Amino acid sequence: MGTAVTYYCTLILASLWDWNEPNRYVRYRDLGRSIYGAKGYWSVLTFQQIASIGNNITIQIVAGLSMKSIYLTYTKEASPSMTLQHFIIIFGCAELILSQFPDIHSLRFLNALCTGCTIGFSVSVVALCSHALRNGDAGHADYNIVGSPSGKMFGVFSALGTVAFSFGDAMLPEIQATLREPAKTNMYKGASLAYGVIAVSYWTVAFMGYAVFGNAVNPYLVNSFIGPSWLITLANIFAVVQVLGCYQIYCRPTYLYVEQQVMDYNKPPLSIHNCLVRLGVTTVYIVVITVIAAAIPFFGDFVALCGAIGFTPLDFIIPVIAFLKVRNPKNPLVKLINVAIVVVYSIVAVLGAIGAIQFIHTDTARYKFFANM
Repeated sequence: MGTAVTYYCTLILASLWDWNEPNRYVRYRDLGRSIYGAKGYWSVLTFQQIASIGNNITIQIVAGLSMKSIYLTYTKEASPSMTLQHFIIIFGCAELILSQFPDIHSLRFLNALCTGCTIGFSVSVVALCSHALRNGDAGHADYNIVGSPSGKMFGVFSALGTVAFSFGDAMLPEIQATLREPAKTNMYKGASLAYGVIAVSYWTVAFMGYAVFGNAVNPYLVNSFIGPSWLITLANIFAVVQVLGCYQIYCRPTYLYVEQQVMDYNKPPLSIHNCLVRLGVTTVYIVVITVIAAAIPFFGDFVALCGAIGFTPLDFIIPVIAFLKVRNPKNPLVKLINVAIVVVYSIVAVLGAIGAIQFIHTDTARYKFFANM
C-alpha cells in the first residue's frame, strides 16, 4: 500500500509543476507559495529542511557503520583503536570535499555511480540472505513482536515512520526541473521506473531480511550477517558509495538557501569570495550533522523520526492537499480517496514521531553519548 500511495502522490506532485502556466516552479517551496502564499513557502521549507537534515544524519550514521564493519573485518588489532565516531568524521570530511562542487550537476559522475551501487547493494544483500538461509546462520527466526505492551505499541508507531522514510523524496520539483522537455511526461516515466526498481530491489531486500532473521534483524541489515566476509565487505562498499551521492542531493537545498543570502552573484561561482562563502556554509552544516550523528548514533531511531516529521508531510500530505485545492476533483470517490490519504498519513506522522522520540529517549538512557555502536 505504501508503494502505491507514494507512487500516486509522486505523480500528483509532478502534475502540479506547471499548474499555473506559463510559470514553472523549480523548487518545492516556490510551488507551495504559488498555491498557499507565504505560509505554503515556509511550511514546505521547514519540512524540507527537517527531512534533509534528518536524512543526512541517518546517512552519516549508516556510512560510519559500513566503514567500521569493513575495518573490523580486516584489522589485525587485538583491541581495535578506531570507533564508529572516527568513521563518521571521515565520511563527513569526504562530504565536505564533495560539497565544494558548485552544484549537483557537477557531481553527475557520482550520481551515475550511486545508481549502480544501489543495484549492487541490493544484489549483494539478497545473496547474503540466501547464503544465511542455506547455511542456517540465523538459526530459527522468531516473527513475534516482543516486549512489554507499551514497548510493542511504540515499536509499531516507530515502524510507521520507518516505512514513510523508505519512500522519502523531499526534492521532487527540484529534480523535475533538471529534466528535458516535456518535463512532466519525462517525470512520469522516471517515477514509474524508479518505483519499479524500488518494488523489485528494496522490497526484496526487506522481505528476505525479515524472513531470514525475524525480529532479531539489525536495523542496518548488513550487520546481521556473519559471512562470507568478502561479500559483506562488498555490500558495505556499495552502501558507502551510494550514500555519498545521496547526501549531496539532500544537503544542496540547504546550501542554496543560505548561499542566496550571502553569495555575490555578480561574481563567478568559482571566484575567491564565493568559494570562501561556500566553504564556510558547508563546513558549518557538515560539522553540525557530524556532531549529532556521532553523539546519538541510533540509526533506526533517526530513520523513523525523519520519516514521520519530514517525509510524511512532504510526500503524502502537502501534495494531496495542494491537488485538492488546485484541481478540485468533481468525482466524489477521487475526493474521498485523497482526503483519506491526508487523514491516514497525518495519523502516521504523529504516531511515528511519538514512537521514534520514545526510542531515542530509551536509547540515550541505555547508552552514553558518543556510544561506539
